[in-house]
Amino acid sequence: MKIIVGLGNPGREYAQTKHNVGFMLVDALAEKLGIADWQSKFDALIAEGRMGTEKILLVKPQTYMNESGRAVGPLMNWYKLMPEQLIVAHDDMDIPAGTIRIRKKGSAGGHNGIKSVLAHVGDENFSRVRIGIGRPLPGWTVINHVLAPFQEEDVPKIKEAIQYLLPAVECIVTEDTDKAMNLYNPKKVKKQKQKAEPEKQESKEAQEGGAA
Repeated sequence: MKIIVGLGNPGREYAQTKHNVGFMLVDALAEKLGIADWQSKFDALIAEGRMGTEKILLVKPQTYMNESGRAVGPLMNWYKLMPEQLIVAHDDMDIPAGTIRIRKKGSAGGHNGIKSVLAHVGDENFSRVRIGIGRPLPGWTVINHVLAPFQEEDVPKIKEAIQYLLPAVECIVTEDTDKAMNLYNPKKVKKQKQKAEPEKQESKEAQEGGAA
């Protein structure tokens, strides 16, 4: 069994905010899999389903972002799950809007929702699905940024990212996180080094010799 947690804030007023992209992804997964039977348990909305032969639990904590772990920890204990069976989807300011990153483990990176999950799970070895929301606009605080809707030009990027992640999450569940990272994480473009002209190369070597 795998537990797929989307982080966000409950309430209609937060539904379209940047902080709620985790909820958006979980809702998109539920729609794709035909899952509609949501129940309330341990301060979360949960719904059971399957991906292939693997049983899954979709989770949307209702604790507000900064206390997300208060829902995730008890659910992990109730279902007797290990950290490796946990997948958490959340927003990330450190990557551009609509960009995605899948990670196998790691620190909170300043994200309060992940900090709370780490505190309640007690282990960093769980998969992260990060959805970029970009940095705050000039003069905006972080809080203003994450609790505001997306800029009009970013809306299609977020929708595209969520659709792109549906098979990626399925890959994590039915295969493993390493394979999903390899298949779905953006590839780094390697810059080709231009050969230095002979005169410039000789000059460079002479400068470097003086620092030895």
